[in-house]
Amino acid sequence: MSSQSTLADDDLFGEAAAEMREEVEGHLADARAELPDADAVWETEADNVLGVLNALRSTLDAGEAEAHLRQAKKTFIVGQRADAFDDPEELESQVEGVEELLGAIEDAEELVGDLTGTMPQLRSRLQDLSDGEQASEAEADSGEADSSAEDADADADGDADADD
Repeated sequence: MSSQSTLADDDLFGEAAAEMREEVEGHLADARAELPDADAVWETEADNVLGVLNALRSTLDAGEAEAHLRQAKKTFIVGQRADAFDDPEELESQVEGVEELLGAIEDAEELVGDLTGTMPQLRSRLQDLSDGEQASEAEADSGEADSSAEDADADADGDADADD
């Protein structure tokens, strides 16, 4: 009976291992499905840089991908420690690939977030500089106009003196 029990346990372990692999692969597929579409990340329609950045930030949202990856990793670790997988390296490579891609998306999100905050500030500072230069030019032009008017008055006085 002990040999029959062992055979049944082996069968159950084999079934459990197959189910664990399916669960890992299912969570990885769900994580991949939550990732942004490549074309959506690349193409956008916006009237200005801030519009592009806001659209990109929305596009980079990975939804529940991280939660699915976490579930895949938990199941993989249990299966790996139980030595349940025939080819754990291949499955581990898939988990790591999704994890690296999520990390790259998070890095891009952070950069876009920084630019989204920086670009309006930069624009404002450039506008302030431009407005300041325009005001200085206007003052300079006004000063030149005053100077020209004074020169014209002086010339008119000089002409009147010459007539006397």
